[in-house]
Amino acid sequence: MRRRDFIAGVAGSAVIWPLAARAQQRMRRIGVLQPAAANDPEYQARLGAFLQELAQLGWSIGRNVGIDARSATAAADIRRHATELVALAPDVILATGGSTLEPLQQMTRTLPIVFVNVADPVGGGFVESLARPGGNTTGFTPYEYSTSAKWLELLKQISARLTRAAVLRDRASPDGIGQFAAMQGVAPSLGVVLTPVDVRDAAEIERAITTFARGLDSGLVVTASGLAIRHRDLIVALAARHKLPAVYPFRFFVTGGGLISYGPDSIDPYRRAAGYVDRILKGESPADLPVQAPTKHEMVLNLKTAKALGLNVPDTLLTRADEVIE
Repeated sequence: MRRRDFIAGVAGSAVIWPLAARAQQRMRRIGVLQPAAANDPEYQARLGAFLQELAQLGWSIGRNVGIDARSATAAADIRRHATELVALAPDVILATGGSTLEPLQQMTRTLPIVFVNVADPVGGGFVESLARPGGNTTGFTPYEYSTSAKWLELLKQISARLTRAAVLRDRASPDGIGQFAAMQGVAPSLGVVLTPVDVRDAAEIERAITTFARGLDSGLVVTASGLAIRHRDLIVALAARHKLPAVYPFRFFVTGGGLISYGPDSIDPYRRAAGYVDRILKGESPADLPVQAPTKHEMVLNLKTAKALGLNVPDTLLTRADEVIE
């Protein structure tokens, strides 16, 4: 079986292992809940990195560990899968984003949970503090809200005529509010008027971007959210169609045709999460494992897209970019 097919199978449904393997005394179980379609290549890569690191740490699927994985995009389906996973009582659960962590925590305060991509775990009430999470939950944050100010600064640098910017947010996620607030702090000094655009599905995204793009000297800031990741191809295509300079939170938006991104590596936290899962399986408590932030941010620039938009990229941006796509 090809590796891609294997990962897709893991991501899409519970994995059923031979009864003989289940009967092994040392068999442990890990639950996985992701807010994505099972065949989403970005989430497959994330899960693949997690599984690969687990193998490096000595956990062999079918021999000493089994994986029960679920993926869904609708809130009702995520909640249903959360209920199923908690009922299975795995030794630890890997959760991606607040949309999966919240229902899991509502259903259990005892099963250990390791989260990835929860922007404000303290403000969201998921942990007591970053240094001492307390309770049954710990994990990895993708950024601080102050990072959002950098997005607007980069957009202004690459499009000097910019005077107005739409800030695309997931209306179901509170993280968008914090990200927008950080941008508001620098917008006046940059001479940019911000317009928050709250959306919940593809149709709203298309209407909002199309309407906003009718104005002159406009740009787009795409905040970090599961919604934006799921609809990344649509957002990038709309920005290109309407000649909107746009800045994104992750590299894969830019490799998919977006203009510029600034943010952490989207795969590395899953490798690090495997380390926490390993420690919990070996007896440590989530309450004592500090929540960790990214160790590095990267700026990625797509010169082909810049040329299509008629933008002259400043040399200062080119020299600072971690990766330039031509």
